[in-house]
Amino acid sequence: MKVNKLVSYVAVLGICVALIFGFILYKKAFTPNTNFSEKSVYVHIPTNATYNQIQDSLKKYVKDYESLQSFYSKLGEQATAAPGRYLIENGNSNYRIVKALRRNVPVKLTFNNQETLEKFLQRVDSQVEPDLADLYQTFTEPAFLQEMGMTKDNVLAMCIPNTYEVYWNATPLKIRNILQKEYNRFWTNERKEKAKVLNLSPVQVASLAAIVQKETAKVDERPRVAGAYLNRLKSDMLLQADPTVVYAKKALTNDFDQVIKRVYLKDLTLDHPFNTYKYKGIPNGLITMPDESSIDAVLNAEKHNYIYFCASVKRLGYHEFATNLQEHAQNRDAYTKWLNAKNIN
Repeated sequence: MKVNKLVSYVAVLGICVALIFGFILYKKAFTPNTNFSEKSVYVHIPTNATYNQIQDSLKKYVKDYESLQSFYSKLGEQATAAPGRYLIENGNSNYRIVKALRRNVPVKLTFNNQETLEKFLQRVDSQVEPDLADLYQTFTEPAFLQEMGMTKDNVLAMCIPNTYEVYWNATPLKIRNILQKEYNRFWTNERKEKAKVLNLSPVQVASLAAIVQKETAKVDERPRVAGAYLNRLKSDMLLQADPTVVYAKKALTNDFDQVIKRVYLKDLTLDHPFNTYKYKGIPNGLITMPDESSIDAVLNAEKHNYIYFCASVKRLGYHEFATNLQEHAQNRDAYTKWLNAKNIN
C-alpha cells in the first residue's frame, strides 16, 4: 500500500515538474520579446556576416536576447540567420522571431526616369545589399554589352521602369538577369516588327521614347509628339528637341540634380553628342529611362503632318502643333510672352 502511494506521489510530482517545465518553455516560446516602438522592422543580415555581427543585428530589436538564445538552444540551434532581409513584427514572441528569421523577405525594387546609368545604379544600390561599384561593373561588362548590342551610353534601354521582386542580398548578376528577362519579355515580336517598320532598332526606339517622355508628361499626347519627331526624321531634319539640350547642359556641367526650366538660344549651340540641335539623328544613348507608355507611343505614333510643336499657354502641360514655321512662330511667341510674364528663367 505504501509503495503504491509512493509511486502515486512520484507520478504526481513528475507531472507537476513537467507542467512547470512546460510552462517555462511556453513562456520562453510565446511571450512577446521585441524591443522597438514601430509596428514592424526589417532586420538585415549581410552576406558573410560573422556570428557576432548577426547577434549585434538582432540584439537591438530583442528585449531579452538571452531568452531568445535559450529558446534556440532548445531547438538544438544557435541564435543566427542566413544572409537576407527579415520582417519582425512588434510583439513577436521568440517562436515568431525564429520563424521570421527563416523567411528571407524580397525587396520591391522600384525605379523610374533616371537620367544616367550612374543615377539608376545609385537608386538600385539604395534598395539592395550589393555596392555601387559591383553593380556598375556588372551592368557594363563588355561581354554582356556585346550580347545585348548596347553600350554604356544606352544600356539604360534594358532597364524598363517597373516594380521588380528581388532578394535584398541578391547578387548584381541576379539583379541584371531579372531586368534582362523583363526587357526580353517586353520586346515581343510584334513590338520588334513595329520598330522595323520605322527602320529603328529597339535601342533607337528607347532613345527617341526618352525624348518624348521628357517632352511631355501627358501620356495621351505622347503618340502625337512621337509622330512629329518621326516626321522630322523622315524629312532628314534635325530633331531639335529641347530635352536633349537640357541633358547636354547637365552633362557638360556634370550636375544632373540641377533644375532647368528654360532653354535659351545660346544653349542650342552646346557641343554635346546628345544635343539634337547640333547633331542629326537619334542620339546614340538615352537622356532618361523611358517607361512603357513612351516606348509604345513611338511604336504606335500618331500619323499626321505636324512638324513643329510648342508648349501651350491655353492647355498647360500640353503642346500646340504646327505644320509650318509661320504657325509655329506664332505659338512660340505666345509661349515666350507667357514665360516672361511669369518671370520664368
